[in-house]
Amino acid sequence: MPTIPSLLASVLLYLAMSSAWAIDRPFAVITAPGATEHHLTRETISLIFKRKQKYWDNGTRIQPVNLPTSNPLRRAFSQTILGHPPEALEDYWREMYFHGVLPPYVLASEEAVILFVNSTPGAIGYVSACIPEQGVEVVLTVGELPTCPK
Repeated sequence: MPTIPSLLASVLLYLAMSSAWAIDRPFAVITAPGATEHHLTRETISLIFKRKQKYWDNGTRIQPVNLPTSNPLRRAFSQTILGHPPEALEDYWREMYFHGVLPPYVLASEEAVILFVNSTPGAIGYVSACIPEQGVEVVLTVGELPTCPK
């Protein structure tokens, strides 16, 4: 039977490895066409996805969109931008719910995120795949994204 120190060491090793893996996973944060902000900081994006910044400078309501909690890109985004894995934010969202604040929408795939962002004024999301040349604005990249085929 494993001892408590060995279990603790295993958990710490897992957290360190998953955190390092998340940093190595590249992604781009994308916004809807015509967004007034063309470059965003990680801090601003964190405020948006925690629903602490709700409007763009032009007054349009921000519509953030996430991938499912089980998606590796969601984990990379959460750890890199929000500073915590998705499950660590569950208490935060329970508290926010009691203040009338709902978490970002969740869509099943990166393709769905691109379609949502492309067709929804004020939308913001993240993807790891190539970014379509038309339709969305890239406002932040983390790591090097793969080259898109022409």
